[in-house]
Amino acid sequence: MSRPSRRTLLATAAVFAILPGRARAAEWTARQFHNQPEESHQHRFLVDLWAAVREQTGGRLDVSVHARDGDVAGSDPGALAMLRSGELEFFSLMGGILGNAVPSAEIQGLPFAFTSPEQAYAAADGPLGAYIGRECEAAGIHRFQRGLLENGFRHITMADRPIRTADDLAGMRMRVPDGQMFRDLFTALDAVPVTVNIRELYDSLRDHRVDGQENPLVVTEVNRLYEVTRYLSMTGHMWSGFNELANLAFWRRLPGDVQDVVTRNVDIHVARQRAYTDQLNKELETSLVGRGLVLNVADAGSFRRKLGGEFYARWKGLVGTQAWTLLEDQVGKLG
Repeated sequence: MSRPSRRTLLATAAVFAILPGRARAAEWTARQFHNQPEESHQHRFLVDLWAAVREQTGGRLDVSVHARDGDVAGSDPGALAMLRSGELEFFSLMGGILGNAVPSAEIQGLPFAFTSPEQAYAAADGPLGAYIGRECEAAGIHRFQRGLLENGFRHITMADRPIRTADDLAGMRMRVPDGQMFRDLFTALDAVPVTVNIRELYDSLRDHRVDGQENPLVVTEVNRLYEVTRYLSMTGHMWSGFNELANLAFWRRLPGDVQDVVTRNVDIHVARQRAYTDQLNKELETSLVGRGLVLNVADAGSFRRKLGGEFYARWKGLVGTQAWTLLEDQVGKLG
């Protein structure tokens, strides 16, 4: 039997190279971190996103997804440092913690700035998001313009008492993430902010190291915080989402066609995640009561009055006039 010619072998190889979906060795491997459990409202959408990218690039880019920030030391702030150094390639992160590297990103969680998730998306996907993206680039980070995943409006759960007005927070040890606006907000409300990362939150509530916490309902659900708190007070004091980010140097090393595939799939799967999470947050108002939490609607006006103009004036200076103006263009006058 005669051996195939070199021309035949090359032609056969070319056919196999263009077969859609054919697996081949990855040219780039990377990791995606996020801070929630695998059962969360982030994980499966990120898994779907990177599975689609893997398929549509013919396996050239292979990204693995790691819940709870891959259990790295320092949780979100530690992972952010890894992203900036290039040790981590992709990361989804709240603006309040991204603000440690990009101060303007803190504006995403400005208290009582948004009245609906759609309003927050419009700001994130529009000129304000583009401005934050430019600020991210200066810090060595690529921010996907339509990559802000939904987390939701934040509400308070307490171990021993409901929060009906802002005065009920006086002296309460409130767990907050490692972001300056969170600490500043609860200090202004006369509470005692205690920084605890999400992995340690359940134990901190169980062991009474803190009196309460504040998070979107999806976080209270997936982290089983209803087991260690009793009262759910609907305050809606901040909105929060997770910015999809990349190490800028790694991103720039990817060829344009691969970048296009990633960006297109970020748009698709973030839109899916937003719709799912927004609906789940609504449903949890009922199902968390079924889990034993006692729900009340807090007087949001009492929070606004206690913050007053000083809080907003201080944060306008911290996030910068340009970011502030772009947000006001979207939501109206603040403070």
